Amino acid sequence: MKTTMNESGVFEFILLGLPISPEDQGIYDALFLATYLTTVLGNLLIILLIRLDPHLHTPMYFFLSHLAFTDISFSSVTAPKMLLNMLTQSHSISYSGCISQVYFFLFFADLDSFLLTSMAYDRYVAICHPLHYTRIMSQSICTLLVTVSWFLSFAGALVHTLLLPRLSFFRGNTLHHFFCDLSALIKLSSSDTTINELVILIVGSLVITVPFICILVSYGHIGATILRRPSIKGICKALSTCGSHLSVVSLYYGAIIGLYFVPSSNSTNDKDVIVAVLYTMVTPMLNPFIYSLRNQDMKGALRNMLTRATSSV
Repeated sequence: MKTTMNESGVFEFILLGLPISPEDQGIYDALFLATYLTTVLGNLLIILLIRLDPHLHTPMYFFLSHLAFTDISFSSVTAPKMLLNMLTQSHSISYSGCISQVYFFLFFADLDSFLLTSMAYDRYVAICHPLHYTRIMSQSICTLLVTVSWFLSFAGALVHTLLLPRLSFFRGNTLHHFFCDLSALIKLSSSDTTINELVILIVGSLVITVPFICILVSYGHIGATILRRPSIKGICKALSTCGSHLSVVSLYYGAIIGLYFVPSSNSTNDKDVIVAVLYTMVTPMLNPFIYSLRNQDMKGALRNMLTRATSSV
């Protein structure tokens, strides 16, 4: 049966993958597989601990459970296909598969941004308005924040995805990447991409820049509150409740700045691909370790679960 091209000029894309020499391929296969499995199992453990321990049924851990689910989904958009291509030496992805990958990649990346912003707001209320915390961060408000985050992420990703079919790729179908990255597709296109680039600027400002500014403002108020009432106990409490979140925010937005805001050449280079690996695989893997090692509540919940498991054996 003959395969016909669609209106874009291609029926599949070729993903060149990571800049790895053939003799090192096996080592990196095992490394990325271990990274992906650690991401899935670590974030599932966070969800399980929050679900089972009543002490973790608070707004902060409600948001954290959604963040853990989002990290699993975010890595699962790119990692399984990348691992399959590395193992089978088949670097193709269908046109529809590529468009779907773009959509879900953007969706979960945007959702990460909004959830981190909700968590920053939760910390702001807890430290700056502790007497009103229970009233402000009610279950209905938390559910509303998560629902709005999902809706805005859905809308932002959908706008980009709906604009992709209008692009043609008559100059070629080879992407110098390990997944269908939106910026790489736009660079490859032979069509006028002015509208796509304008939408990236507008939507990117709404889903990345604005949440980042909100996080900075929240922590600015938190810092001012601590300085107005300086005490060793207050500083230690703030660090214990905000340290993990700040670490995750630094990893997330640091990778985004390195990937999308640091100038690079017209074609996607090796630096972009390497930073994308950190952004899509390493950061989601580190989040469970950050929240487990730096958070006393999570460590306590893990100890309780292990104690119950050993006592029941």
